[in-house]
Amino acid sequence: MKKSIAMLAIAGLSLFASCGENKDTDIVESGTYQGKAEEVDADEKEIYVRTADDKLLELYFTDNTQLTKDGAAVEFDALHEGGNVEVKVEKKGNRLEPLSVSILD
Repeated sequence: MKKSIAMLAIAGLSLFASCGENKDTDIVESGTYQGKAEEVDADEKEIYVRTADDKLLELYFTDNTQLTKDGAAVEFDALHEGGNVEVKVEKKGNRLEPLSVSILD
């Protein structure tokens, strides 16, 4: 009986651990990058962008992040997964701050 309880506990812990899995993201130098919005999280105002050289950028929008499409300012909900974007980022330690994001399609 104790062995069954232990096995259930281990199975439950491994399921719990896999739920909060972190993505392997990359830190790049400050600059401008093009890629696809792989994930868009409106609640967190966060996007993951996959660049042409297969880097995954995790970007949390700030109050200063400019989001545009065709040169005009747009709301965050204009972003969609799979859309092409150009991002201008500033490297700040171990994170990237998006200065501007342009929706290309």
